[in-house]
Amino acid sequence: MSRPSPQPTRNVEVLHSIVEAYIESGEPVASRTISRRRRQILSPASIRNIMADLCDEGYLAQPHTSAGRVPTDKAFRSYVSSLRTRDLPAAEAERLRAEFSSAETVEERVERSSHLLTELTRAMSIAASIPTASQSLDHVELISLGDHRVLMVVVTCDRTVRNRVVTLDEQITQDELHSIRNYINREFAVWPLFRIREELQRRLEAESAVYDEILRHLNLLFGKGLLDIGLSPEVHLDGTSYLVGLDLHLTREKLRDLFRALEEKKRILSLLDRFLEQRPGEVAVQVGLGEAHPSMGELSLIGLSVMLPSGMAAKIAVLGPLRMNYEHVMSAVFHVGEAIRETPE
Repeated sequence: MSRPSPQPTRNVEVLHSIVEAYIESGEPVASRTISRRRRQILSPASIRNIMADLCDEGYLAQPHTSAGRVPTDKAFRSYVSSLRTRDLPAAEAERLRAEFSSAETVEERVERSSHLLTELTRAMSIAASIPTASQSLDHVELISLGDHRVLMVVVTCDRTVRNRVVTLDEQITQDELHSIRNYINREFAVWPLFRIREELQRRLEAESAVYDEILRHLNLLFGKGLLDIGLSPEVHLDGTSYLVGLDLHLTREKLRDLFRALEEKKRILSLLDRFLEQRPGEVAVQVGLGEAHPSMGELSLIGLSVMLPSGMAAKIAVLGPLRMNYEHVMSAVFHVGEAIRETPE
């Protein structure tokens, strides 16, 4: 995660001390405060000169003429780039593994990760399970509900279950549905979903007459998304109440806009896709989310993507204020991600 930093090194140290002081107090930081915090003594006058340079470079802002300085998003990005994830205590790491090992499915583990992140960080957490076409089929189930309606259930080998009720243009009996189900389960068990769709398309175009009726009906269900229903992401949110107590300088109306935005699944997924661009397993930090939504300008996102052996992808993240404890949250996100990935499926 490469971020611009001020030069020389002493300026960087002063800048990061200002960011830490601002995270702790939320108040503009004065030169005397930084002079007291530093092990290597610099006079308040020297620090004022450095702070003036940092202002000119866009790292600090001065709200009032006589006030101290406030770090900008650029300063936070420089500060975050200097941080590294910390090791968890052995007991805490073992607790995480135990929490995930007791979950029966990948979906449950992803959902549980949002609870754990909120518990560890006291912030709002997001967890999304994102099925991919490389997931393998365990079996399908087809149940007639009458009135031309059919319940389609797809179970993948990682025990993810998806279902959808569809309405067909013609009635298919339960016996016919059993035949279709048996055909799919016999022919395509443990096949990746994307290969099943390719092969089905080929057979629908060139199969022998003995399967015509089965395939004709199968084509109807295929057209209704029979093997696509496992590809819908699931999003889990926890700890939204922690946003209420933050001083985000939002009007009541804008705060309502923020919560409406967080209720939209597509917006959350877009947020994760847009700002978690690091390789799987690498923690990404986005300082300030104003580009995503006007009410998110004073929020930061810390998260990572996890690729699981089953073919499912997961994204986990913490949404918090600019003044969060970045090192702690980055470590929590990293270790929860590692625990999900390492838990046997």
